[in-house]
Amino acid sequence: MLITGKNAVYEALRSDATVEKLYVQRGETTGVVKNIIALAKEKKIVVSVVDKTALDRITQNAKHQGVALTQTEFVYSSLDDILSFAKSKDEPPFIVILDELSDPHNLGSIIRTAECAGVHGIVIGKHRGVTVNDTVLRCSAGAAEHVKIAKVTNVNDAINYLKSQNVYVYCADMDGEPMYRANLTGAIALLVGGEDSGVKRLSKELADGVISIPMSGKINSLNASVAAAVVIYEKVRQDRK
Repeated sequence: MLITGKNAVYEALRSDATVEKLYVQRGETTGVVKNIIALAKEKKIVVSVVDKTALDRITQNAKHQGVALTQTEFVYSSLDDILSFAKSKDEPPFIVILDELSDPHNLGSIIRTAECAGVHGIVIGKHRGVTVNDTVLRCSAGAAEHVKIAKVTNVNDAINYLKSQNVYVYCADMDGEPMYRANLTGAIALLVGGEDSGVKRLSKELADGVISIPMSGKINSLNASVAAAVVIYEKVRQDRK
């Protein structure tokens, strides 16, 4: 897997990911890039200095910001890994379930928000929707290296399993009760739908509750990553009251 961009590359090096090689554009040796090179050498990773034309070719003209690296494929976690991680921190599980999200930029943005908010893990479907790729890693600004992500065969089975583990599942949908009125404290999984059709009917029916983001304008919906961020931080707000 190829990762590009200063933040994504730096976070990949800081994580436990197996990095194979670091590429640095000739002349890029200051600031963050200097720290990236030092960290790579500390981990005994091969550093290859190339000219911009070569780096453009290696990255297929991606916005590399003068650095790129190759690493082994992204390693997913399991639902039990996520639950165990929450337990190890002595915190009630805080999980985000994404139902057929298709845009890698949205997934990357949600991962970044989740990491900042202290979410213990994210659940995505294996067969429908976007999975973790280089675009997701870049858009997450490296946060994907620090968030446990479970790729499951069936999202509905995952919902049922989390419910069996005493995790309360809330579905975010425009016809739910205002999120400010719901009790989002404790062990919670937030179910967020895809960009086009939202949460699937059966998934919504399996949820313990349905919440909405109050709208006052003429547009009645938000971008998926923005909606996820709003709901995630409403839970954070309630937890800190």
